[in-house]
Order: sequence, then C-alpha cells, then structure tokens
Amino acid sequence: MLNSLPRSPSIHVGLSSAPCVIAGRVPRLLLLVIFLLTASCGVADERMQRLSPDKQAIAQQYTDFVTAMDEKYFGRVGEMNAGISEETLEISNEYSDYEILVTRGPVVEKFGRMLSEGKKTSPGRGDRVLTWGRFYSLDAHPRTPLVGMLHATIVLQFFENGDIGTGGWLGVMPGTRVDADLQALKALTDAHFARYDKSPDLYRELICKGTEDTIAYWRRKPACVGVSFYGPPVFRESGEKSFQFIAELYDDFVGLYLDQVAARDQDAYTPDDLMAQETMRRQWLLDQLFSDPFASKIVPFEAWGTANLPPEVKF
Repeated sequence: MLNSLPRSPSIHVGLSSAPCVIAGRVPRLLLLVIFLLTASCGVADERMQRLSPDKQAIAQQYTDFVTAMDEKYFGRVGEMNAGISEETLEISNEYSDYEILVTRGPVVEKFGRMLSEGKKTSPGRGDRVLTWGRFYSLDAHPRTPLVGMLHATIVLQFFENGDIGTGGWLGVMPGTRVDADLQALKALTDAHFARYDKSPDLYRELICKGTEDTIAYWRRKPACVGVSFYGPPVFRESGEKSFQFIAELYDDFVGLYLDQVAARDQDAYTPDDLMAQETMRRQWLLDQLFSDPFASKIVPFEAWGTANLPPEVKF
C-alpha cells in the first residue's frame, strides 16, 4: 500500500489525465523534488481546461501554492529530522483522487500531506456540479508533548454555475498547553485578519465548535487560537481574494508552528505531559472515525489514516 519513491528511468507525476513525464534516470535525492512537482504538472489537466481563463489563473495560483508549501515544509522537516525518508500513496474513490506523502523522523515523528483532486460534489454540499476542485492538508505530530498536533487545510473549488468555493482549517490540538506558544499562534492569526480590516471572531467560533455536520461528542479538542474557514468566505465578493487570504495565513501559521516544535524539542517534560499527548492523539483518531463528516463517510480510511493519524495511538 505504501511505497517508497521509486527509482525509475521514467517517472510520471501528477493527478491529471495527461501526467507530466520526466525522462532519464533520476538520482535518488531528486525524487522528492520531482514528486512535489505534481501540482505544477496539473496545469494541463482536462478539468482545468473547462474553466474560464480568469478562473484558470486562480486554479494555477492554488497549484503553485501547493508546490511551494510541499517544497518549503517537507524541506524544513527534513532539516529538523536530519534527513528525510518518504512514503507515498495514491488512491481514488468516486469523489476524489488522493495523493499522499508522509515523512517520519525523531523530531517531527510524522509529517503528512494529502492532495486530493475533486471529481464530484460531496454529499450534503448542495446540488452544484463540480468543475475543478483541490483539497490540501498538512498534519504534523512532533515528538515533544509540549507542542500539539498541527492540522492545516485549504480548499478551492469551481462549479459549473460559476460559483467559487473556498475553505480551510488552521489549528493545533494540544496535549500539554504551553500558553505562550498558543497565544503566539492566536496573535499571528489576529494580526493577519487586522491587516485586511477583517474580524476573526466568526472563524474562531467555527474552529471551537465545529459545523453542524460534526458529532460533538467525538469531536477533536483544538486550542481556539486558529480559525476554520468552513463557513462564509472572508471576501464574499471575491473567491480569489478569499483563497489568497487563507493561503497567506496558512504559510505563516505552519511556519510559526514549526518554529515552536524546534524551540521545544529539547525541553524537559513529565509523564503527565506524555499522558496528555496520548490523550490528544487518541481523541484525534476518534474524531476522524466518528465526528469528521469527510473522514468518517467520504475520504477513504487508507488516505486520511496515512496522511494524518499519529505515529502511535494508545488506548
């Protein structure tokens, strides 16, 4: 199911119907870079060609963003772990094609990404016909129990009726709560909203309580310092502005989070801290199994389990 990146004279990358091909034998150290070019190759995919030129430009911004985030943060985690080993998985169902990349190590025990190409509108999301859609997530599980789990997602969708959908989720599930770190993430988020003269209140409420689709009893327990964009768009008049707003905050939030992982990695912790981490990791699994409507009903277990589950869950 999971395969190391292959050694191959001819490597195909991309989720498109006409994947990009890189010919010639490729050194092992370049294989990760080639894999991360997936999104850029997708510019020629058939679904994107159905979009108007202005919407194609926004879709290309998204694919460029994904490539940049992959290169930046897998590179950074590789440095923190003093080396990088990769596992990949490609899987499909009727709703999406999923492309998973995971790396493991001693500092960030597991770092996973999911990139999915939407094929049809998910149940409960109205009767609009999906033309082009992407979902991208990064999930981090550090060794230190003093920094919680990162879950960061960003969504962009175009529909046949002309609608543009945006969404995302930026948050940390803490075990032990280090208030200074959590408040730094909150301050960063609030400052981003302030730069655009926007309020984070609604989006912070959404990250705290979830949506009507979630099952509260099993729901994850995030620190209410990030935001959920699974609600009204930030810029109701512009899907492009809303996407760019989420993308900018995404980069800053993930960057600060990894700063905190690096800073706390050698700090002393107690058995109670480890217990708090184990409780949080177990809660995340229960959320994905029984609360999150996508993980529990739509996204294949092999996809979300590989991309975002902790390296170890204890009961």
